[in-house]
Amino acid sequence: MKTMTNADLAQRAKEILVPTYSHTPPIALVRGKGARVWDVEGRQYLDFLAGIAVCGAGHCHPAIVEAIQRQAAELMHVSNIFLIPPQIEAAERLVALSFAEQAFFSNSGAEAVEGSLKLARRWQWANGHPDRTAIIAAQDSFHGRTYGAVTATGTPKYHEGFGPMLPGVRHAKFNDLASFEAELEKGDVAAVIVEPVQGEGGIIPATQKFLEGLRAACDRAGALLIYDEIQCGLGRTGKNCAYQHFGVAPDIMTHAKALGNGFPVGAFVTTKAIASVLTPGSHATTYGGNPLATAAAAAFLKLLVEENLAERAAKTGEFLMGLLRDELGDLPVVRGVRGLGLMIGIDTTTESAPIVPRCAERGLLLARAGKTVVRLVPPLIITEDDCREAVGILRNVLSEVKGD
Repeated sequence: MKTMTNADLAQRAKEILVPTYSHTPPIALVRGKGARVWDVEGRQYLDFLAGIAVCGAGHCHPAIVEAIQRQAAELMHVSNIFLIPPQIEAAERLVALSFAEQAFFSNSGAEAVEGSLKLARRWQWANGHPDRTAIIAAQDSFHGRTYGAVTATGTPKYHEGFGPMLPGVRHAKFNDLASFEAELEKGDVAAVIVEPVQGEGGIIPATQKFLEGLRAACDRAGALLIYDEIQCGLGRTGKNCAYQHFGVAPDIMTHAKALGNGFPVGAFVTTKAIASVLTPGSHATTYGGNPLATAAAAAFLKLLVEENLAERAAKTGEFLMGLLRDELGDLPVVRGVRGLGLMIGIDTTTESAPIVPRCAERGLLLARAGKTVVRLVPPLIITEDDCREAVGILRNVLSEVKGD
């Protein structure tokens, strides 16, 4: 039998899959453990992408594997018209991490965003303000690929060819309080949605002044404040929730990515008062929150607390950012390093797209974030030795790149 290769699989994928991914360079990953993954040809990679900020506890953590295997052997799916014990456990663990009191589980982050936007409009309607329907989101934001979520996404390239976008969504400038206040003063706003740390937009944290002012402006306007913590939440930034760096709580918050440590699951969380407007039949999902997905979520959330993953991310992130600044700071192509915890961006003077595949060819998996930013979102369990290895590869690659 012919041995499979990356090139063979790339050709098969080209023939049979819709071409929405570039697969550059073509790497077929087949195994993972901790912060390492292996391709079909047996080559090892240091994974500083973690499935795009998904595998917070690392690949194939024994506790999560065991939880999925056990649940799969017992019961994988039933309708949400029945009580689901692992869903209840996952919800209890999830709301315990933040301001929230109740949770609704979905299949993905985009669906969590869609649900949060629906909830905001429903809340306004139920409280006698049916005219408050506008959603204000940030420029350069990313909230998902479904129509509501992509309309809220403030990055034009994600809209190209899919227009018209849905009505009732406007955009203001991130970290510019006056820009958001001007929209809120129009009196028609149901909710504002922002990422406490913009991910796809370039790893840009919100400022303290911005979030404090935005909270006050939403309260004055009677608008709800939604935080999209799909990428920056659940330990990624060194806190259980990214907003906790600022001490400014939202009304609704979305989760996904790390929530199942690789098993698809999302959620939005909120207070009982706000959740109360979603009465039976007003919002639902077939697969969301099923036994298998929430068993994985409950297992990860247990690890997040018991293994102090947020604290580890804070400590290792501080070490990694210091190392990046020390080792890369003299390179002409590097403009700076920014981020929180283990959500880090290297801002370069050139486009970041060619840098990522060069790193992969040398055994380090990364991603882009915006046009000029290289994104590092490794598992929260990485070691200082892993950091040194990654930075060594980055220095070698970036030393060869000419800045614009």
